[in-house]
Amino acid sequence: MPIATPEVYAQMLDAAKDKSFAFPAINVSSSQTLNAALKGFADAGSDGIIQISTGGAEYLSGPSIKNMVTGSVAFAAYAAEVAKHYPVNIALHTDHCPQDKLDGFVRPLIDISAERVARGEAPLFQSHMWDGSAVPLDENLRIAEELLAKCAAARIILEVEIGVVGGEEDGVANEINDQLYTTPEDALATVRALGAGENGRYMTALTFGNVHGVYKPGNVKLRPEILREAQAAVAAELGLEAGSRPFDLVFHGGSGSTAEEIGAAVDFGVVKMNVDTDTQYAFTRPVAAHMFANYDGVLKVDGEVGNKKVYDPRAWGKAGEAGMAERIVEACQNLRSAGTTLSS
Repeated sequence: MPIATPEVYAQMLDAAKDKSFAFPAINVSSSQTLNAALKGFADAGSDGIIQISTGGAEYLSGPSIKNMVTGSVAFAAYAAEVAKHYPVNIALHTDHCPQDKLDGFVRPLIDISAERVARGEAPLFQSHMWDGSAVPLDENLRIAEELLAKCAAARIILEVEIGVVGGEEDGVANEINDQLYTTPEDALATVRALGAGENGRYMTALTFGNVHGVYKPGNVKLRPEILREAQAAVAAELGLEAGSRPFDLVFHGGSGSTAEEIGAAVDFGVVKMNVDTDTQYAFTRPVAAHMFANYDGVLKVDGEVGNKKVYDPRAWGKAGEAGMAERIVEACQNLRSAGTTLSS
């Protein structure tokens, strides 16, 4: 199917909230990992979100170019073409963008989408993330307010991060400490600054102990009840009935989370969960197995010529794509999105 329109994306998020499931948001950095993500969502019968980080966008532009906007535009164009042939809805998103990269990443992409919308076309990306976790909350929300207005005009959803995700991703590192837990006061400040949808739709990444990177289950101390408390505080502020979930929440840093923790987060309003570390390994592990099993074919050992059939990048690339697609099916099952596509 074509890349999701703004209307379809809104329907996707609404369905996730109403039916208590979440979409895996899969980070990709190449055409191979993009194809793997598409296959994974199709195999799961799930709509989904595919996203690129600042580093992924730079990588996609080529090693001698290293331009995040060029890589993003190329990614979106490729995705729009190949996604047509899959029976699921896919939204495109840009992941963590810190303050020092706004002018070289998110702001130019919003401008491109605004130009497209003015011509009667769909925006290039369906959502963008502003990561203001490294700046004071008032500055974070001031920038978010400015970006939200521009995104709304370009028919784009903004994602904001209120709190700090520990660990490291794309060179951005944060300590693992009490700052990893968003407070109800932080949630109230967010809705007072950004509104409850009247100023444009946004998703909110509240932090409840999330940590980027690789961790075994039990090593990360998540407190999903923080999400429930934040939703309750905002619902009361807005005069909504008890049990309402006014925020569209995003779950970052989920590697090593237990099924119970993921389920609780979804029940409290998470509609999008970022998946990167696990799918990177799921892609690379079969590639490593291929290389070890065929070392004398992928290498020209002792003056021999090797075996073109096994060193052809398509041979190990297919193995990597299959492994990553399988992990995405698992993510869809864990987040309850499997079999929920709007097109079914």
